[in-house]
Amino acid sequence: MEKKEIIRSVFAKGNGILQLTPTWVPRPFNRPGNRLRLHPDDTFAMGMERGAIVERWFSSITHVETKMAGPYEGMSFVNVDDTDENKILFKDFIDELGAELIGQELMDRYGTWPMYSKFYDYQKPLFHHIHHGEEACKRVGVKPKYEHYFFPKQYNNHMGDMPVSYFGFDPSVSKEEIIDRLKDYTTRDTRITELSRGFRIELDTGWYTPAGVVHAPGSLCTYEPQWNSDVMAIWENVVNGEVFSYSDLNGYLPEEDKDNIEKVFEVADWELNTCPDYRERFFHRPMMEKETPEYNQKWIVYGNDFVGGKELTVNPGCEAVISDPCAYGCVVIEGHGTIGEFECESPTLIHYGDLTADEFFVSKAAAGKGVRIVNKSKYEPLVILKHFGPDGEIPKK
Repeated sequence: MEKKEIIRSVFAKGNGILQLTPTWVPRPFNRPGNRLRLHPDDTFAMGMERGAIVERWFSSITHVETKMAGPYEGMSFVNVDDTDENKILFKDFIDELGAELIGQELMDRYGTWPMYSKFYDYQKPLFHHIHHGEEACKRVGVKPKYEHYFFPKQYNNHMGDMPVSYFGFDPSVSKEEIIDRLKDYTTRDTRITELSRGFRIELDTGWYTPAGVVHAPGSLCTYEPQWNSDVMAIWENVVNGEVFSYSDLNGYLPEEDKDNIEKVFEVADWELNTCPDYRERFFHRPMMEKETPEYNQKWIVYGNDFVGGKELTVNPGCEAVISDPCAYGCVVIEGHGTIGEFECESPTLIHYGDLTADEFFVSKAAAGKGVRIVNKSKYEPLVILKHFGPDGEIPKK
């Protein structure tokens, strides 16, 4: 059977729902938080030179931008026959099915699935870094990265070494102070977060981070819906003793601008980085969408024009038919049961290369019709996180 025929057969058999395989991503920096439920023997399963596996990506057609990454690294695959050998790229399903899978609106606006999500899991806080703003990205032909964080309690049995996130800079800080620190990037520890502002992270809450904002995420395992991009530059040169090079600072700039600190600085949105009401604008607590005796569904990712997310909880022994206005990816973070035609469960421990029953993608038609979700536990709730693009009727704050 040709690949196109397999794709259409799998799509039909699942009634518009796909089961995905785990997508693991190593990074050469920081330390793993060991909260991804990956077997401890497999932390370095992709090679010591690549670094520890510290991220798991969901419903992704985005290639990870790290050195030595394989041709499909970061990209999701669909489980077509319960073997790892015959899995098919999620992107191939989108290319073949188009609007049948993701809806006409996304196809018309973007020509493809425009977002993905991840579990991000570091023991230590990350470096102060930036995802370039819209205009800066246009200059080098890449996409900006808008992202939203949510900190699920189910994946945070510990808080890491420093559960504090920095966002932008204190409103009293001047542009000249930032530029002076960046000029010393190769000569001393600039301690640039001295000029920033930090917030202790609360479980089961979230933050929206627009492109152009310098930020240093704290040490929690984070569910992170975001735009299709892996673009960034590192503004903090020494982090927990780890030293970064000038090439980490001037990435994704035109060649003629790479040695110009003023041009490095210009990729930031100064108004957003220093706005005095940053927490009021971008900190998000869950908002209840619907609650019944059987289930509740909350908005956990909202207040922006790019990515949305919900947390669905089906109570023990209950079932529900849940309708949503758009295609979405999802991951089961607690409990077990069924989603449509599929058995689903939150894994306890995953070996690298193992299949799981916790990640799915629901087509727009199936979502609109309503997906029957059953909690088969007598005692434990079934909890599912959903991520989707701008066609999901995302509420403003």
